[in-house]
Amino acid sequence: MKNISKIIFFIIINFCLIQVTTAQTSEIKSKPREILFPPLEELIEAAIKNNPAVKFRISTMEAKESLVKSERNYWTRNFGLQADFTYGNINNSSYSIEAEDSNLLSTSTTQLNYGAGVYMKFPIFDIINRKAQIKQAELEVDQAKNMAESQKNEIRELVIKQYQEAILKQKLLNIKSHNLGNARVNMEMVEKEFRNGVIAVSEYVRISDITSKIEVEYETAKSDFFLAKKLLENTIGFTIGKTNSN
Repeated sequence: MKNISKIIFFIIINFCLIQVTTAQTSEIKSKPREILFPPLEELIEAAIKNNPAVKFRISTMEAKESLVKSERNYWTRNFGLQADFTYGNINNSSYSIEAEDSNLLSTSTTQLNYGAGVYMKFPIFDIINRKAQIKQAELEVDQAKNMAESQKNEIRELVIKQYQEAILKQKLLNIKSHNLGNARVNMEMVEKEFRNGVIAVSEYVRISDITSKIEVEYETAKSDFFLAKKLLENTIGFTIGKTNSN
């Protein structure tokens, strides 16, 4: 009798160990690999650096700054150096009258003539409008800078929202994954009880329906997390890898 009791006790212990092992295995299989996201500031910096709209705003600002320099140096166009060179035959003629005699003299020489000088102009229109043109160019630079900063702020806000959304979706996915693991373990036990005639068909159908709904919730959470992650990656310009698994 004692031997039979020991055998029954041993069977019960093994059965419990098998159930625990099965539960742990099912939970591990259903639990997704957790992703460690980079720091938020790093993602914001990458998004600003890789965003085409921000690049366009920055290039526009640089072009406006170059225009300001050009306007400030515009006065140098009114100063210059001028030179000319000529080489060839030069004909000279002279006519003289002396004591009722007239003489016509004609000479021809070959020589090099050159000259150089500095010139300076003072256009009235340039003098009057130069300051206004420089002021206008500086205002355009300020506008371009403000547009670039506004674009950067929009990117910052977008990354913050997408980052928090992705973190939230991953947490919800982990919760749904844990629920699914428990539901699957419970379903396995219910199936064994049903086969042994312990529970009725109606109870088996009810538990099966609950398990199916939990599986649907898990798949929905997984899809939501995938979408949130991809939107964030599209904004920052690179893929966030999987760096941790449980």
